[in-house]
Amino acid sequence: MYTKILETSAWLKERMPNQPETAIILGTGLGHLAERIEALLTIPYDTIPNFPVSTVEGHSGKLIFGKLGGKDILAMQGRFHYYEGYSMKEVTFPIRVMFELGIKSLFVSNASGGTNPSFRVGDIMIITDHINYMPENPLHGPNIPTGPRFPDMSEAYDPELIHMANTIAAEKGIKVRHGVYLATQGPTFETPSEYRMFAHWGADAVGMSTVPEVIVARHCGIRCFGLSVITDLGVHGKIVKVTHEEVQRAANQAQPRIATILEEMIQRM
Repeated sequence: MYTKILETSAWLKERMPNQPETAIILGTGLGHLAERIEALLTIPYDTIPNFPVSTVEGHSGKLIFGKLGGKDILAMQGRFHYYEGYSMKEVTFPIRVMFELGIKSLFVSNASGGTNPSFRVGDIMIITDHINYMPENPLHGPNIPTGPRFPDMSEAYDPELIHMANTIAAEKGIKVRHGVYLATQGPTFETPSEYRMFAHWGADAVGMSTVPEVIVARHCGIRCFGLSVITDLGVHGKIVKVTHEEVQRAANQAQPRIATILEEMIQRM
């Protein structure tokens, strides 16, 4: 796997038009944030050696080198999920490549179901911590020599970036929530009993991504910041049937607020 990581990063280095130190993963319904990026080079995933290809509606499958907020950035328009049949090594392969390209900060976004009874559909939650309820840890197996065998996860989400996001949200009049994100394997949405269990564990929101990428990023020493859009509610008395299309619509409505926060954060870094 490490050989493939180096091969892919070498291929990209030959084509990179800039030297970004910040990367963004644009999740469900948030891929349109790419419209704010001044693209210098766009590469479809299926043309990149060893790169997986996204199969989920709403995930375009492009790697974008460009500028956002006047700063060089690398953006993944579309991500990979464990439920698609990929191994955890494949899901997190792009993060390993990012590290080899010189990325130092990673911004992740996702759509999630809210288990906190105070949350509402359309809320933006700043992720303060996570619970890994996926069946495998992406660091399982021989240690890749980009970090320690037993990496610390006491501050998986960077406190300084969280503080910056809070400041910007207050300045812009954007309401944000804070909470713990729990990652499940998917692809099923949660049952009411599962939602109750996750809330009891301390989760404020539940989704099917983000945690593997953050674990690998922290293993590499990349600092992380995460945002969740609450697209449905897993709260007793408020649970309704949900479809992927409805999740996308709710995420799209929150997109301008997320774009404002992320762009301003990157500009201030």
